[in-house]
Amino acid sequence: MTALTLALSKGRILEDSSPLLAAVGITPVGDTSRLLRLPTQDANVELLVIRPTDVPTYVEYGAADLGIVGKDILLEHGGEALYEPLDLGIARCRLSVATRKDSPLLRGLDALGSRRLRVATKYPELAKGYFSGRGQQVEVIKLYGSMELAPLVGLADVIVDLVASGNTLRANGLVEIVTIAESSARLVVNKAAMKMKHAAIRVLLDRFALAVGNA
Repeated sequence: MTALTLALSKGRILEDSSPLLAAVGITPVGDTSRLLRLPTQDANVELLVIRPTDVPTYVEYGAADLGIVGKDILLEHGGEALYEPLDLGIARCRLSVATRKDSPLLRGLDALGSRRLRVATKYPELAKGYFSGRGQQVEVIKLYGSMELAPLVGLADVIVDLVASGNTLRANGLVEIVTIAESSARLVVNKAAMKMKHAAIRVLLDRFALAVGNA
């Protein structure tokens, strides 16, 4: 039986983590584009390749012992049930508020007066928390993709979304107003597994820490 299971986010984190996994000695053995459960070159470590938003849930409920997931997902999910021992320093980006480059909101997020601001995002809790902290009531519209389209067709006044280079925003005539949070990939651990499999997890954490330090 495999000693440890690591849940890994599909997409950018999977791509960016490849050199790190190789340095740690757990390169996946198999087709990561098709298979969701993969052995690695270390017989004691197995990978689960799943949706980023599902990683904290898999780790929290013990379906995986560890996970690699963006800080943005942890903030939205609520990471209190997980240990977060290491910032891996990969997949860096920021969670930002953006709007059309001709929007009156460029003068300030309260430029609409008494009308409630409409916010399109796949991060409803983070968006609500940010605007609530400003004392601003908003209507949050949850979307799962094509976020940049929402302000252009009048669905929303602003979006709250991840930004890396900003090229996609600029290509669609949008500009950032404010950064809510910085994000990078984090290594998280199930609290029960940390006790029950402490020695094996400690070895893997040390290998990750060494690889990050040498990157």
